[in-house]
Amino acid sequence: MKIALLQLNVTDDPVANLEVTLKFVREAAAAGARFVLTPEVTNCVSTSRKHQQMVLQHEEHDITLAALSKEAQALGIWMLIGSLGLKTNDSDQRFANRSFVINPDGEIVAKYDKIHMFDVDVTPEETWRESEGYRPGTKAVVAQTPFAPIGLTICYDVRFPKLHAALANAGARILTVPAAFSPVTGAAHWHTLLKARAIETGCYVLAPAQTGVHASTDHKMRQTYGHSLVVTPWGEVQMDAGEAPGVYMTDLDMGEVSKARGRVPSLENARPFDGP
Repeated sequence: MKIALLQLNVTDDPVANLEVTLKFVREAAAAGARFVLTPEVTNCVSTSRKHQQMVLQHEEHDITLAALSKEAQALGIWMLIGSLGLKTNDSDQRFANRSFVINPDGEIVAKYDKIHMFDVDVTPEETWRESEGYRPGTKAVVAQTPFAPIGLTICYDVRFPKLHAALANAGARILTVPAAFSPVTGAAHWHTLLKARAIETGCYVLAPAQTGVHASTDHKMRQTYGHSLVVTPWGEVQMDAGEAPGVYMTDLDMGEVSKARGRVPSLENARPFDGP
């Protein structure tokens, strides 16, 4: 099956971002992709909560979700919208970081709210408190598709192996990790973490990513690592998109999942234990 990972350099303007994303989606479908994946926060990258309150929408009114769902239907493709920043009805006004799987009829077949919040001190100059602006999800999700069950995760989730093992044990044969990864942690950990999740579960890992310096109107700009990856169930990097925005195509052979799990059946061999 031919797939396409979109590597984006999103700004803080959802309208402008949507134009670029639609262009890439159409390019991918024209090249034969049947499954197209976008990165985390496809609609808006911003470090300003005030700006996000101005430009983000609730799910039912989000222009990116509506347009990409319509485009999936028009092109007859499956799509992962890696995530969208969305308003919620929470009393503290925190947003949701939500991933969507869209079928070729333009219907939402699954959605997932990012569970693990990026609350870290990467360096003295680079600190993040994602939980201040986004509320964490609580439910793991496997999306059912004709080509494979897909376990949904987002970015920082990649550091939590138990989530991915639970998804694989629930039937997932593909794991998606759309991301907007820090350049510092990306250079140190991105490839290793994605390869580890593939090896542990015997799943394909598909990780479309944001890249580059993200333009903003009146607040601190953000930079992301890029390197959208496809990792095989044996832990080999099948595709690395580097740092340039664009459409990156490859083929999946779902038979590789059974082959890898047959060689090292770690999911079956896992045992409960006491302690420490």
